[in-house]
Amino acid sequence: MRLSTFTDYNLRVLMYLGVQSERLATIAEIAAAHEISENHLMKVVHQLGRSGYIETVRGKGGGIRLARAPKEMVLGDVIRQTEGDIAMAECFAQKSACRIEPACRLKSILGEALSAMFLVFDDYTLADLLEKPHDHLKAIRWRERTPQVHLRD
Repeated sequence: MRLSTFTDYNLRVLMYLGVQSERLATIAEIAAAHEISENHLMKVVHQLGRSGYIETVRGKGGGIRLARAPKEMVLGDVIRQTEGDIAMAECFAQKSACRIEPACRLKSILGEALSAMFLVFDDYTLADLLEKPHDHLKAIRWRERTPQVHLRD
């Protein structure tokens, strides 16, 4: 299974805010640090705000910050919130058109695998991703100082 880009960006924003917790951050700086479109991040930030993971401060000097402590943000919950309905195969749909579904064991095996994956995600919080905040900051600052070379095909 592959998590969506939207989920990836949600986790990146939360990690960025977690290591920069002493100040407000802006969408523009997060976009620059991760080389992500500001338009995409606006959608991510909106969703994170609606879900209660971040809060926004409007006006001059405004920005975004975590709305709760990183140890209170369970990765499984964040991923469920951002991924929505995780259908690993067509047979997971309510109106499946799969002709072999009644005799196939794949759906139950995939369901078991998905449950096992979320058991792991549920054991970790944002705080676990931030165990070495200085490493995150160094990586972000290194990327900001290093010119990016784009090779042509």
